[in-house]
Amino acid sequence: MPLPPDRSLPREVLRHPVHWLPFGLGAGLLPWAPGTWGSLLAVMLFWLLPPLEPLLHLGLAAAGFVLGVGLCGLSARRLGVHDHPGIVLDEIVAMWATLAAVPRAALWCGLAFIAFRVMDIWKPWPIREADHRIPGGLGIMLDDALAAAFAAAVVSSLWKLSESLY
Repeated sequence: MPLPPDRSLPREVLRHPVHWLPFGLGAGLLPWAPGTWGSLLAVMLFWLLPPLEPLLHLGLAAAGFVLGVGLCGLSARRLGVHDHPGIVLDEIVAMWATLAAVPRAALWCGLAFIAFRVMDIWKPWPIREADHRIPGGLGIMLDDALAAAFAAAVVSSLWKLSESLY
């Protein structure tokens, strides 16, 4: 049953475990730009995890994508909103995928964060198409996965270019 547009959202999210991961363990409930908070949570988790090989890192992001399709779709259906702004698991997983493309250094992680947020907010083609045309959990997760691919391409190209110059 969809929620009325009032202050019952935080109660609903905290009460039902189906929302906990999609809402980034509460990061999606923070005011002002929940997607940015979710992306910051992903960067913090990245630094807390031990360093991983890029392919293993991408494998974890891929597993998160599959899990996210189901969980985000279920959470969205329960809330009665296709892609509620507080659902940030898509940003978390996509940010992990973006971080897999760069060295584990503050500069490159910061640039990856900025590039991902720009792509996720700007939504150039085909990201915008995925966001508007693909329903359910797949649509929620796919536009961010595409934004991650674009951001990773930009930042890893900058990294490779900087390596060749020095």
